[in-house]
Amino acid sequence: GGGIYTKAADVGADLCGKVDKDLGEDSPKNPATIADCVGDNVGDVAGMGADLFESFVGAVVAAAVLGASEFGKKGVALPFYIMMIGLIVSIACTVYVRVEKNPDGSPASLD
Repeated sequence: GGGIYTKAADVGADLCGKVDKDLGEDSPKNPATIADCVGDNVGDVAGMGADLFESFVGAVVAAAVLGASEFGKKGVALPFYIMMIGLIVSIACTVYVRVEKNPDGSPASLD
């Protein structure tokens, strides 16, 4: 994807605006402010996704290790079966998610 290019534009905007022209973080005088903001968001979202995945995998592996110490091979498999059931149910439930539409066809506000 274009995440790495957005992040590079973010770094370039920071360097050019702050160091070269002595402008503030999100100064409207810096034409690269939009790239800076988008790059910050890309970094935040990617970091949050990585943290969630790491926590999820850590919990499953910890449960598998505890299961192995208490119940052997069956104890290792149980956390993975539970994870698989959760994944299947999550995918199946996406069918029930609906986005309301305005009369003009645009998505409704989430207010």
